[in-house]
Amino acid sequence: MTYRFGIQLNPSAAGLGDVRALARLADRDGLDLLGVQDHPYAADHADTFALIAAVLAETERLRVFPDVASLPLRGPAVVAKQAATLDLLSGGRFELALGAGAFWPAITAMGGPHRTAGQALRALEEAIEIIRAMWRPGETVKVTGEHYTVKGVHAGPAPAHPVGIWIGSVGPQSLALTGRVGDGWAAPIPHYLPYEKWRESQDVITRAAEDAGRDPSAITRIAQLVGDITTAPGTIRLQGEEPVRTDAEGWARVLAGLAADTGFDTFVYWPETADETQLLRWTREVIPAARALLDA
Repeated sequence: MTYRFGIQLNPSAAGLGDVRALARLADRDGLDLLGVQDHPYAADHADTFALIAAVLAETERLRVFPDVASLPLRGPAVVAKQAATLDLLSGGRFELALGAGAFWPAITAMGGPHRTAGQALRALEEAIEIIRAMWRPGETVKVTGEHYTVKGVHAGPAPAHPVGIWIGSVGPQSLALTGRVGDGWAAPIPHYLPYEKWRESQDVITRAAEDAGRDPSAITRIAQLVGDITTAPGTIRLQGEEPVRTDAEGWARVLAGLAADTGFDTFVYWPETADETQLLRWTREVIPAARALLDA
């Protein structure tokens, strides 16, 4: 089993220099992934895709993804073009995590649609079909959907590598969609899906993949964890949305447990305070200790 580790950073418009510096440090320190939140309606957030372009230009091996892209505010054909371009510019280091939508009052305030849960799910499935078709040069893409329609657009360009579509799913229907068509599950932070539901959510994805004739092990399973890496041990309770606040050894045990008991293979840290200290504790203390436990 190959395990990957990443960090999530907030695209604060007032702190873009700090985000870019942390991304460069993460790249130098060998981190696998960097996720960038995507809340276009947040006044203090910069544009996620523009920031990702800057980060990819300033790094060499780090893979970067929107965590997760707000589909209702980003048309799928254009998202496909953006994703392919970022992947080409970076030599194959972009991945696409997609969300069906949340914070509907804010989305509609910005001119986006308001969708029910069922509508959002159907829109997501239509979008994935369009995005993948747009990555197949030589085809003429024609998709007629309830929410998205393209009428004969020429596909292309193709990305530099097979870009993964990781779905930020929460409910049973969206989890089943992840199993049927997704390349990965960008497990929501516990605020959206409490820890107690992670195991059963994994099982829904696995069953749906098997029913669709897919190999469940081919689906990336990403655990996203909010917290603080401290110098002293702390009490660990994976309950509700409680942050993890403990030392590196405690964090390592959490990650190893999630891999063994819940089936995760990728771990993205959401630091409560994103700074160099937290990043280096993650890369130089937590990850080596976690790898030792996972290898054992």
